Amino acid sequence: MARCLVTGATGYIGGRLAPELLAAGHQVRCMVRTTRKLRDLPWSERVEPAEADALDPEATRRALDGIEVAYYLIHTMGARRDFAAADRQAAAVFAEAARAAGVRRIVYLGGLASGEALSPHMRSRAEVADTLLASGVPAVVLRAAVIIGSGSASFEMLRYLTERLPVMTTPRWVRTRTQPIAVRDVLRYLVAWASVPDRVDRAFDIGGPDVLTYADMMRGYAAVAGLPPRLIIPVPLLSPWLSAHWVGLITPVPAGIARPLVESLRNETVCREHDIARYVPDPPEGLTGFSRAVSLALKKIKEADVETRWTSASVPGAPSDPLPTDPHWTGGSLYVDRRTQVVDADPATLWRMIEGIGGENGWYSLPVAWHLRGAIDRALGGVGLRRGRRDPARLRAGDALDFWRVEEVERGHLLRLRAEMRLPGLAWLELSVSREDGRTVYHQRAIFHPRGLLGHLYWWTISPFHELIFGRMSRNLAAAASAAEPRPGEPAARV
Repeated sequence: MARCLVTGATGYIGGRLAPELLAAGHQVRCMVRTTRKLRDLPWSERVEPAEADALDPEATRRALDGIEVAYYLIHTMGARRDFAAADRQAAAVFAEAARAAGVRRIVYLGGLASGEALSPHMRSRAEVADTLLASGVPAVVLRAAVIIGSGSASFEMLRYLTERLPVMTTPRWVRTRTQPIAVRDVLRYLVAWASVPDRVDRAFDIGGPDVLTYADMMRGYAAVAGLPPRLIIPVPLLSPWLSAHWVGLITPVPAGIARPLVESLRNETVCREHDIARYVPDPPEGLTGFSRAVSLALKKIKEADVETRWTSASVPGAPSDPLPTDPHWTGGSLYVDRRTQVVDADPATLWRMIEGIGGENGWYSLPVAWHLRGAIDRALGGVGLRRGRRDPARLRAGDALDFWRVEEVERGHLLRLRAEMRLPGLAWLELSVSREDGRTVYHQRAIFHPRGLLGHLYWWTISPFHELIFGRMSRNLAAAASAAEPRPGEPAARV
């Protein structure tokens, strides 16, 4: 069994690969920018955490020390203008550190596309692959097209477009052929390369058994989901930029994430070889077909058993520093809106209301105001309010929650959210439970650190609406907890 390093371990693929490697008997070290995000994962105690930024040569070298197989799963999907340069630098740092550490194999999951007219993101993935293949360390590059699995950005885009638009005019890229692959097959390939003994230094195309157009996939999704047949009318006008904003309007995937996905669909992405079967044979039942992959993904969603989502990855440009305990870090400029409510319920019931906030459950105050703020954020290129929740009842550090990111969860006591919407400053929202004089008390803090004069103007402009938003939120959440029935056997909250 191999000693493996997984980068991007809190992302969509990395968060599923780590437990699969553990199940196969391998030792796993997870390289993340902050180990706090690993803490609430169900397999976190079985892996070794390594805190490192991929652009830091020394920290990356330490993370790779003693590693035999290193999985490189780092790629920028947002709208950062310098993403290609950052990806090249990170790949170069990793390649050099892996060579210095004596790593036996690098495994990279890249994109399946070829030709001169590649999108910037697909070209960047090809550059990363070339960097790793030229590193002097044997490298295996797996090139995949659309990945079908619960929670993947590609699947969410397909799902919402098909479900929400029974009739759609679509751009030309819906007629481009692609070879989708189920996430279970991607993971099977990735795990297998931890054990292949041969020295292999090359790229492999990987795909499922079906070659389809995007229009075929939408029709196929509708059939599996039990929807009426979809009418798809291709038009020649929609550019990738317009298409991305159209996707951002219809689906939870914001335009900044949708654009690289859309641009990648302009090129035909069909496997040109299946040489990987010489090293990793196909399973006896064959690779997972498109319809079966969709059925499995929908089953996971229905059962609220989605291990990771595309929202697991951090948003480029979004703040990542935790809330400091010392308010003087702001230089005196820290605005706080505090609310407190006595709740006629036990602490465990109140905590259940707090942990279930957001997504389909809403925010216990004017829904129109929250949706308007989400729409404004989308218009400014932000994530908006439609990312929802990974799980309808449970939260863990690192989860996306509408336009917030879960920064801290102290089960039964504290939930702290960090804003990822577009703001002239940094913002947090804290919800907590305490027991005081025999009573259950709900505490709520909205915290804002302004950036420049615009930040101060922003706070004072929205201050008159705080009672409507935060005041109603505290009262309505407390009332919901008071009206809720305690659940038999519900564990007591720690207060």
